[in-house]
Amino acid sequence: MSNVVGMQPDTNVAPASRPPRQRSLWADSLGRLTKNPGALVGAACLTLLVLAAILAPYLTSADPYVVAPRERLKPPGAEYWFGTDTFGRDIFTRVVYGSRISLQVGIISVGIALVVGVTLGLIAGYNGGFIDGLVMRMIDVMLAFPGILLALVIIAVLGPSLINVMIAVGLSSVPIYARVTRASVLEVRNRDFVLAAVVSGSRADRIMLRHILPNILGSIVVVATLGVAGAIISGAALSFLGLGAKSPTPEWGLMLTDGRNFLRQAWWISTFPGLAIMFTVLSINLLGDGLRDAFDPRMKK
Repeated sequence: MSNVVGMQPDTNVAPASRPPRQRSLWADSLGRLTKNPGALVGAACLTLLVLAAILAPYLTSADPYVVAPRERLKPPGAEYWFGTDTFGRDIFTRVVYGSRISLQVGIISVGIALVVGVTLGLIAGYNGGFIDGLVMRMIDVMLAFPGILLALVIIAVLGPSLINVMIAVGLSSVPIYARVTRASVLEVRNRDFVLAAVVSGSRADRIMLRHILPNILGSIVVVATLGVAGAIISGAALSFLGLGAKSPTPEWGLMLTDGRNFLRQAWWISTFPGLAIMFTVLSINLLGDGLRDAFDPRMKK
């Protein structure tokens, strides 16, 4: 008994170690994204492009619509950095203001494709059966046409205009988002947290929006990011064909077609809008590739 009473507590015993705190999927993905040099370069270039679109009136004092016949076909120089076109308009100004239109086309087109495609993919993947078969057969019919051809058909029905270009490009991209969403839903719909929500009596729309959609956003975000680049190219291609923006709108595709007859004597009319398209698409693709690697579970160490 005396030995028991005389025992002193051991102050050298280390406290129980706490388990390491688990990082969320988004935090973990963001950490991998910031370690990807290509994604950082793409994000930086895209940020510069967005700032140029927002601050266009402060980057140039010229008007992209003003015609100056005496200044026509001036080569690039100190006065006109990118030269002038056949109407004497400053190409640098038109390229800067054109970034607003091209980004608008890309973002709105992808927004339309996301709303329609993700909705169809969620409904088809969650319900299965007859509904799944019906939706996917509709998607298969749309996939039977190349994207640009389907957009041309939609433009032929709606009529040529910039707004209709956004609608056409968005609707022609719906199959991609529908199939990606459906595949992701099929992967997670039988997981425990979804089954628990079903057992608890949650409505189907609540389960899809509150439990399934947040867990498949990673793949959708990646596809949407890369889709903006494709939408910008498709919008420029339709404007190049005369089905999108109308003159004198400073749209990159329209600027390309304005300068195609002057490639020998005034190469700068088409070159700089083409470089702007290439720069924008390359930046978005670099960021999209980085997002794909960041959200890929196999990249986790």
